[in-house]
Amino acid sequence: MQAKWMTEDDIIDECKTFYFAGHETTTSLLSWTMLLLATHQEWQHKAREEVLQIFGQNNPNSAGIPRLKIMNMIIEESLRLYPPIPNIKRRVTKEVRLGNMILPPKLELYISPLALHHDPNIWGEDVHQFKPERFAKGVANATITKTQAAFLPFGFGPRTCVGLNFAIVESKIALAMILQRFVFTLSPTYVHLPVQIFSIRPLHGIHIVLQTV
Repeated sequence: MQAKWMTEDDIIDECKTFYFAGHETTTSLLSWTMLLLATHQEWQHKAREEVLQIFGQNNPNSAGIPRLKIMNMIIEESLRLYPPIPNIKRRVTKEVRLGNMILPPKLELYISPLALHHDPNIWGEDVHQFKPERFAKGVANATITKTQAAFLPFGFGPRTCVGLNFAIVESKIALAMILQRFVFTLSPTYVHLPVQIFSIRPLHGIHIVLQTV
């Protein structure tokens, strides 16, 4: 059997996909997290205290980043409310039974993290509220049904996004450095209008007022 080699153009296209997908999703995560922290000052204060306790005014480092427990809860709740990718596409490879349904081969499925993340039967009646404490005991215990597969901002299972850990670490570093330097509030000019353009993004951007700490 003849091996299939990637051409130079194929490699360039793959690099562009990684760059675009990674940049777009991380930008979306940081934007919505900044919005949520600007409108929930108590959580911004908790996150800043944690950052200063672990790093002081030094740059974030690999030893301290895993210790950012409060920030991790905030990021996960932000991903729940505003998952970067609104739909995940999967194709059925062979006939499979799913509950009372039989799915034939080659059927294409569209899974909506946005719908799952806002289902009150999974997350409770406070599903639309920003409550990072729901992730205090990990993703597996965040839902009222204890269903870990209901949280899939980066997909789930063997096809989970390969950039998951990198995106989370990148976001923690950026947020930590912002919190070390600034207190921020939402600008009165901000207009809340999430739209889907590849990712879920704010149509008019996030207008934040920064003040030095």
